[in-house]
Parts: sequence; C-alpha cells; structure tokens
Amino acid sequence: MLHRMRILVVEDEVDLAHTLHTGLTAEGYSVDLAHDGRQGLWMARTGEYAVVVLDLMLPGLNGYKVCAQLRREGNATPVLVLTAKDGDWDQAEALDTGADDYLAKPFSYLVLVARLRALVRRATTAVPPVLAVGDLSLDVAGRVCRRAGTRVDLTPREFAVLELLARRAGQAVSKADLLYHAWPDEAEDPNLVEARVSSLRRKVDTAFRRQSLQTVRGTGYRLVDDRERD
Repeated sequence: MLHRMRILVVEDEVDLAHTLHTGLTAEGYSVDLAHDGRQGLWMARTGEYAVVVLDLMLPGLNGYKVCAQLRREGNATPVLVLTAKDGDWDQAEALDTGADDYLAKPFSYLVLVARLRALVRRATTAVPPVLAVGDLSLDVAGRVCRRAGTRVDLTPREFAVLELLARRAGQAVSKADLLYHAWPDEAEDPNLVEARVSSLRRKVDTAFRRQSLQTVRGTGYRLVDDRERD
C-alpha cells in the first residue's frame, strides 16, 4: 500500500535529509527533498504527496508558517513535524497551525515510519478536493483544469494562480497574494502575475467565450461564475 507513495521531506540539515531520503526510499516511498521553507511550500503546493515531513526551524520561512499557509489554502496533505524543538508549547503551536503529528529529534526511525504509515492510512479515505466556479473546475490533486467538461492545459504557474483565485471565488485577490502563492522565491515583480493572467484568460475564457476572470482595478483579480451572462 505504501509502495511508490510520494513523501516530501522539508529539512535544512542536509545530512539528515539525505539519511531520511535513503531510509524512506528503502521503505518503498518516492521521496522529494526541500532544504528551506519557501521551496518546501512551493513543492507541497504543486506535488501530490502522501505526507509532508516538516522541520520547524527552516531558513526563508519557518515550518509553522509553511503549515499554516497550506491549511489556509485548503491543502489537506498530512504534515508530520520532525524537529529539535520538543517543548509542550512548541508541540501545541505546531498542532494548532495544522500539523497532524509531531516527533522530536533525536527520534526513533522505527517510530517515524510507523507514524507515517498511520498518517497515510487516515489520508487514503479523504477525497481529493475539486474546486468549481461555475463550469470551471480544478482537480487540485491531479493538477487538472476543465471548462464545461473540456480539459484545459495549464502550466504549473498558471494552475497556481487559478487555484488561489478559485479558492477565493468571488473575492478580489491582490497581485501580491497571487505573486507570493505562485512565485514564493521570486515574489517581487507583479508583471509575472499579469502575464499569467493574460495567458489564463486566453485559455479558460476567450477560448470558451467566457468572462469569468475579472480585473479589479487598484487591487488585482477575481474569478466568478459568469454563466448568468449567457
């Protein structure tokens, strides 16, 4: 059941990260590594992982913020916190920000693998979220977009922009929020957002004679169900 399931390990201690990669690969997992919080957040958003193993003290963006951001965006991937911070308050804060389990360093590898199995068992019954705004749907786990049942091919950045707009359907989303969501390592140039939105409009609106992706002047963009205009 665990064979070839993907795990993301977000750990800045390179030796430990590679040790986990070797051990978990031997257990039958496919393991990806990230060594800072921003990279880990990006990968957790764009990859289909059975579990995320997350350190707390990370450069760029700490583990608390990574976990909290994933939960705010509706990402329900199980998170196992693996950290040297083992105080009661540290554990409580990690769980309160959305972590599913907590294991302090130094840890028993046997216990780590057992806890990963438990998280995977609990997660297998969950239905991957599908976001729908009118006849536009996004299969978040499969990274598939459809309009009126027709598949629309999007780049990973385009999907990330559209996903955040869909999660906040009907609300104005700022360019800054979209930039941070889709370009966590390059969140400076709003032209990146404008270019992707222009491309998205061609793919999900113009091609279907729709106007669901709207500009909100002075703020950013909004995704709406425009079918009443038909």
